[in-house]
Parts: sequence; C-alpha cells; structure tokens
Amino acid sequence: MRAVLGSRELAIAIVLVALVAATTARRPSFLTGSDGFRDLLLSPSVLLLLAIGQMVVIVTRNVDLSVGSTLGISAYVCGSLFSADQERSVLVVFVICVVVGAGLGLVNGLLVAFFRVPALVITLGTMYVFRGVLKNVAGANRITAGDFPAGFERLGTQQVLGIPVLTIIGLVVLVAVGYYLRTARGGRELYAIGSDPDAATLYGLPVARRVITAFVLCGALAGLAGAVTAARYATAYSGTGSGIELQAVAAVVIGGVAIFGGSGTVWGAAIGAFLLITINRALPILGISEYWQGAVVGALILGSICLDRYLSARRARHLIEARDDA
Repeated sequence: MRAVLGSRELAIAIVLVALVAATTARRPSFLTGSDGFRDLLLSPSVLLLLAIGQMVVIVTRNVDLSVGSTLGISAYVCGSLFSADQERSVLVVFVICVVVGAGLGLVNGLLVAFFRVPALVITLGTMYVFRGVLKNVAGANRITAGDFPAGFERLGTQQVLGIPVLTIIGLVVLVAVGYYLRTARGGRELYAIGSDPDAATLYGLPVARRVITAFVLCGALAGLAGAVTAARYATAYSGTGSGIELQAVAAVVIGGVAIFGGSGTVWGAAIGAFLLITINRALPILGISEYWQGAVVGALILGSICLDRYLSARRARHLIEARDDA
C-alpha cells in the first residue's frame, strides 16, 4: 500500500481525475453526454499504443523518433490492402501492419545496437527516411472511407460493454507488456540495461539483443497503431501520423518514466497518454486559450524531468548514507 500511495503513477492519475472532474463541472456533457465517456476512452487509443512501445525503448536509455512515420506507413499499407480487396480478413491486415512496423523497428534496432550511434540520431534519420518513402509511394493519393470495408470502419465506433473496441485493444496490449516487463527475465533485463549499460555488459547480459527487441516491439506497436488509426479515422495519406512521435515521448515522460532509462512503468506511460489527450480537449472548455496548450504540456514535461532528477539524487544520497552507516 505504501508503494502504491507513494508512486508517481498515482499522482498522475489524481491529476487526470481532477482535470476530468473540473472540466465536467464546467461542461457536464464532457463526461456525461452521449459520447462524452466514449470519446474520453477512444481518443487516446492510438497514442496509448505508441506510448507503450516508446516506454519500452526509453527504459533502455534510448528513444524512437520514427514511430510517427512507422504509423503512417502501416496505416497506408492497411488502406492499400483494403483498397485492392475489401474482402480481405481484418485480422490478417492487422497482422501485416504489425509485421511491417516490426520490420521498421528492426532496422532501427540493428543500427543502434551494432553501429553504437545514439538512438536519437539514428531514429531522427529513419524518421525522415520512412516519411520520405511514404510520400514517394503515396504522393497526393489519399485513401478514404469508401476504400475500407464497412466491417473495418465499424471498429472505429464499435463498443463492448460501453468500452470502445480500439481502447480494449490498447488495454490488452498494456496488460501484456506490463506483465512481461514485471515478471519475465527479458523485461527485467531491459531495466538493468537502462540503469547502467556498461555494468549490464560486464555482467553478461545480451545488451544488443535486448535493445533490438525493444525497438522491434516499439515498431510493432506503431504498426498496430497505424491499423487502429485507419480504423478510427477511415483515411490514410502521406501525412498520417506526422508529429505524433513527440506526443508519444511526452506521454511517457509525463507518466513518470525516466528519460535517462532504468525506471518507470508502462502503466504510468498509459496514464500519461490519457492525460495528454484529455488536456488538449479540456483546456478550451476551461477557458484556456489553445495557444497555451503547448505551454502547459511543456511545463508538465519539464516538471516531470526535474522531479525525476530530484528523486534520483535523493535516492543516491540515501544509499550513500546507508553505506556510511554500515
């Protein structure tokens, strides 16, 4: 109970609940309207998947800035497959999108692991390369709602017990990845690598393989997010997903994941994704100009990073004091 009450995830969740409560008090339809609760759950579904994948990479002391481009390519692949044959299985198309995303993530992982170039630089480059390939293939072509089968489009609004299907997909992925990180040996090794890569290497951990795995998982989830985006908006074009990579990083950092690696949870990243989307919807209702929305998000990021450094310094000081007392 002490761990739960003292966790940063709980603090972020309290901020989210307080924001929803304040916005609902100002405009009751925000939560109680016919689509209020549904939109509150559905809107973050894409960012939720990206934040989960980004968290796995950041915990290894890396970052993937190419997820927006990967999402765009996967969404366009999804639309192209249905445009060519609307009788295709929805499940098969989802799997193809995941495989495409995993392949692009593998490219990032191999470049980072074997060329030992900072992930920030590598993924910044692949972000432009992937986007350039998509623009060259797609051109001015836009895949619209008429190119998608009706069953696929219904995924964007379909619900199970009042919860959108796309949100359920994100929650299932959240539970699976969270369980892996907490219980599996490979998941714990990701944290060890992020805490101290040199020590992990000396200890004999398969650092390169784990880093590649993290990027592949991140790319696979970005590919899944591309299929979810196509289902959510029933469109795909060369600009799909542009700029969302920074939102994914922001959601992870706001959710309490250390940008320097080694600590944080996938649950915090998920709450950060919900908080980030809710802020963008709530601030105009609360009377705050849309021009201040970016400033509010930036302040949250700065506050999260400063808090993380403060907590890290305090933990280090306590360890030193405990060692001296012993």
